[in-house]
Amino acid sequence: MTHRWTRDDHILGMDRTIQRRDFLNGAAIAIGVPATGLGVAGTAAAAVSDVWPQDRPDYYPPRLQGLRGSHPGAFEAAHALRDGTPHAKPRPLRETYDLIVVGAGISGLAAAWFWREKHPEAKILILDNHDDFGGHAKRNEVVMADGSVRLMNGGTLMIDSPFPYSPEADGLLKSLGVDPVALSKRCEDHAFYRERGLGQGIFFDRETFGEDKLVGGLPDLGEDLPSMEAVDGFIEATPLSPAARADLRRLLTLFPDPWPDMTSDAKKDRLSRISYQAYIRDVLKLDPAVVAMFQTFTQGEWAAGIDAVSALDCWGFGMPGFRGLNLAPGATPRMSFTPRGYCVGASYRFHFPDGNASIARLLVRGLVPGALPGTSAEDIVTARCDYSRLDRPDNGVRLRLSSTVTAARHSGGDPAAASHVEVDYIRGDTAFSVAGAKVILACYNMLIPYLCPDLPEEQKAALHELVKEPLVYTTVALRNWTALDRLKVSSVRAPGGYWTSFNLDPIVNIGGYAGATDPTRPTLLRLTRTPCAPGLPEHDQNRAGRAELLATPFETFERETRRELGRILGPGGFDPARDITAVIVNRWPHGYAPERNFLWEPEVPDAALPQTVARQRFGRIAIANSDCGGGAYTDVAIDMAHRAVEDLTG
Repeated sequence: MTHRWTRDDHILGMDRTIQRRDFLNGAAIAIGVPATGLGVAGTAAAAVSDVWPQDRPDYYPPRLQGLRGSHPGAFEAAHALRDGTPHAKPRPLRETYDLIVVGAGISGLAAAWFWREKHPEAKILILDNHDDFGGHAKRNEVVMADGSVRLMNGGTLMIDSPFPYSPEADGLLKSLGVDPVALSKRCEDHAFYRERGLGQGIFFDRETFGEDKLVGGLPDLGEDLPSMEAVDGFIEATPLSPAARADLRRLLTLFPDPWPDMTSDAKKDRLSRISYQAYIRDVLKLDPAVVAMFQTFTQGEWAAGIDAVSALDCWGFGMPGFRGLNLAPGATPRMSFTPRGYCVGASYRFHFPDGNASIARLLVRGLVPGALPGTSAEDIVTARCDYSRLDRPDNGVRLRLSSTVTAARHSGGDPAAASHVEVDYIRGDTAFSVAGAKVILACYNMLIPYLCPDLPEEQKAALHELVKEPLVYTTVALRNWTALDRLKVSSVRAPGGYWTSFNLDPIVNIGGYAGATDPTRPTLLRLTRTPCAPGLPEHDQNRAGRAELLATPFETFERETRRELGRILGPGGFDPARDITAVIVNRWPHGYAPERNFLWEPEVPDAALPQTVARQRFGRIAIANSDCGGGAYTDVAIDMAHRAVEDLTG
């Protein structure tokens, strides 16, 4: 279609032909790229004759551009269900399964894995509304300007958790051949950017701070006490006023104890009841410019700014301002919860080049033999999935994509007397129905009351409380990264920006994949945006952010990407029209699983938590997904899958 570009759009490169878009709100179109590197390009176009897209040999969604994540075509049927729009009467299929899993994210795939461990001969059907498996563990596979192929996570970033992995989650990783400690030592180069002199920078924008200025060398906030030389060097380069600079220096070093007569437990109790914004603004009385500088620092972790996150959480997360308090580690005896940011013996950490999409791919390799070649956690990174093998009739496990479930009901209506569960779903323009002896709903939990209206009212109310946190991860392909090298930054925070942070692709050398270590060669950037409505309670901010994401066209995301990168990296020679070669927007209106936030939610016994009430078994139906586990982490998704299988097997 034709489009009228403005002069500024031309300067930004909006009119350039790159791998990224059509203009129907970013709906994916067929994109041909050279068959080099990882896999072969394909499309998610409409079915030809009676063959579904995923059954075609050229189907390969990891290469699709434009709006990904919750992409057009993945959510419309669910929204119609929510709004009470009647669907067509489903056509019964002559398919009966021992288990039907709704949701092919890590939790759904893990549920199928655990079920097969107990029942090796079971017939399992996995249904998912997206055009790819993995759920939030989305894989972005990009053909670069030089013909090489690079990978980026479009969702779940890494193996990481505030707590050690459970025996079930750890055991699953080991079954998949994933040893995070060994892989991290062997494959991750954490020192590369630092040894090259690149670090974290902050972009002070003129709208918020009076001047556009990128300042590198932000000291590591997690250090016990950063060097005065590093602190002073960073502060002197900022455009802050003398008063704000003095406040920032005290915050980053050793601010005096504001409550010297209180015990550690009493201090932590008070910190749990105020936001970090209130703590540094009202208790420490910092300059407003310093408060603004840190406003978005928590968004990447909790999809909310410091106005909606407790000071106690921020202490546990390593934010500055607490050294003078001399707080003892851990929660206090009077607390019925552990701070969300406090790691009591945190899990191991490892980052696959495509994030935890590699875990989803390893699960599919084990569930559907022949779909993914290879034998190890290292060769999975470059293995090309043959999607045409996922839903073959002779498979023990069938994985059916682009299939939005609209109902799961017990035969006869009585869960106690039912012999099976009937599951309706929409694929393309047609409604179908299949039968399963048992069902695990590993989908977005807030949708479940619409799928199962016969659930107890208390359980439906609890499921409705599990409001997920919206976010956007955008993958940008660069012709080279010389500008970042010149500016000596590998990651940037932009407190006043549309994108509040971005970073160069981490250096991971695994299997046949190597990190991008030459600044004159192409690489990928990951940009993060978590739309918020500061001042509201966290879940209200989440709802406002979700509405914004669903109303934002791809063109806006791309324009803001080009504009912001041009402003920040322009002094290093970056030209957005010349240097951007691809844009993929991974939009997640229902992103991070909800965690309890005691600024806004009452402390209640574990048995009364919405997550606990929401995940109760209902006849032949069990509930999984990290939503009902109270944490946006891969191990929580796995643990909830294991629990759901145990619920159904006794």
